[in-house]
Amino acid sequence: MKVYLDNNATTMVDPQVVEAMQPFFSEIYGNPNSLHKFATASHPAIRNAINQVYSALNASDNDDIVFTSCATESNNWVLKSIWIDKILNGDKNHIVTTEVEHPSVLSACRFLEEQGVKVTYLPVNEEGIVEAHTVKGFITDKTALVSVMWASNETGMINPIKEIGQICKEKGVLFHSDAVQAVGKIPVDLQNIHVDFVSMSAHKFHGPKGVGALYIKNSQQLTPLLNGGEHMGGRRSGTLNVPYIVGMGKAIEIATTNIEEKMASIRAKRDRLEDALIELSDTFVVGNREHRTPNTILISIRGVEGEGMLWDLNNGQIGASTGSACASEDLEANTVMLAIGADNELAHTGIRLSLSRFTTDAEIDYTISHFKGAVARLRAISSSFAVQKPTKGGEVKACELHHH
Repeated sequence: MKVYLDNNATTMVDPQVVEAMQPFFSEIYGNPNSLHKFATASHPAIRNAINQVYSALNASDNDDIVFTSCATESNNWVLKSIWIDKILNGDKNHIVTTEVEHPSVLSACRFLEEQGVKVTYLPVNEEGIVEAHTVKGFITDKTALVSVMWASNETGMINPIKEIGQICKEKGVLFHSDAVQAVGKIPVDLQNIHVDFVSMSAHKFHGPKGVGALYIKNSQQLTPLLNGGEHMGGRRSGTLNVPYIVGMGKAIEIATTNIEEKMASIRAKRDRLEDALIELSDTFVVGNREHRTPNTILISIRGVEGEGMLWDLNNGQIGASTGSACASEDLEANTVMLAIGADNELAHTGIRLSLSRFTTDAEIDYTISHFKGAVARLRAISSSFAVQKPTKGGEVKACELHHH
């Protein structure tokens, strides 16, 4: 059996999405910015896709949603344009973010530090959550932007975005959230929560790779990242990628229709898998599952290297990961595990299993069976496990990881 459990890295494109995209490759292919009928034929589909995204996020008519190539572009756009608008051409000099952001935020922040911007990287608590009062404590009158991810790609932990948004609103500071792991997985209601900028990517909710969006509250000013033609109302130049925009609209509509039912179904499978795996001795799952996206498990197995575990799972046709795929070529200790207080050894043992609505009960059964066998095989040859005294596994606060 083949089992794909790396849905936080990317997802399968829903066949309904492929079908919706199909006509826009070779039938309705005109450049939407041209004036003839080949071009204007795509306009209703683009408008429909925009409406699908607005509806899915409950965005207001005053807000802008701009299609981008991916969330990495959306994140870079916000960070670099806030630098231009509020720091180079304003009186601010400070950005607040967290230690556990996606590499596209952290790398952009490091670039800005090289340009002289002060960046504060907030720690997370023992569950891997950024606490609102921590954010509040580091905002100054020089702060231009706060950027905190909605949910973690590695742990699935959901940050208190509503509270952080309220703090930013009271302090008069712009607030950005990388919501790649939230949109299409948990409800995201942008009229209920105050966020100025929200990044998202279609391939995380069964849409195509290579298309994302940036939500901009109240259509506020944000210098374009890309200069060129007057596409997207002058906000983002580049010929519109019509089939992918159509695909993103369809995907977000499917993902957010009856989202509570979809969440319950995925959560039930995830919980069954998690319950079975923590029966193994010396296993720890990061964070309380009530505060987690319904599809994610980050599990540490004492005495089992993450890479060894991946190799064994891969041999059994199970796809998993040791953390963010965008950083997984660097086989260093998992930065998120270190940030939440795991010791160096445990930080090398984190395995992330992320389900989707296409994951079946049979796949979960197969994974439980293979995973348990893999742990036994790898512990039998582990130098670090031999000296450990086994203890019963369970869900622990991540800060306790290094005490076991």
